[in-house]
Amino acid sequence: MKAVKRLEIVVSSRQMVQVCRILDQHGIRGYTLIRDVAGKGERGMQFADGLNAAFANSYLLTTCEPESLPALVEALRPLLTRHGGECLVSDAMTVMH
Repeated sequence: MKAVKRLEIVVSSRQMVQVCRILDQHGIRGYTLIRDVAGKGERGMQFADGLNAAFANSYLLTTCEPESLPALVEALRPLLTRHGGECLVSDAMTVMH
């Protein structure tokens, strides 16, 4: 097993393309993306009922090397400040295969 940083990112579905570009620029090649998630945050309740895709959120799960984390987080920060969302970082172990 190998130590990594786990990132969970929830942003507007419209902003997820930009998040994926940032990840690519920082060498992150793999992630899991779940579209149309619902929840409540600093900007109120966000529904994933399919009635209006303009307000849908997406959830992205990925990992990165611990030394890559500071630059990646700083690249994501302006997008989160401007458009809202959440970026959670935690320690994780990945199974080498």
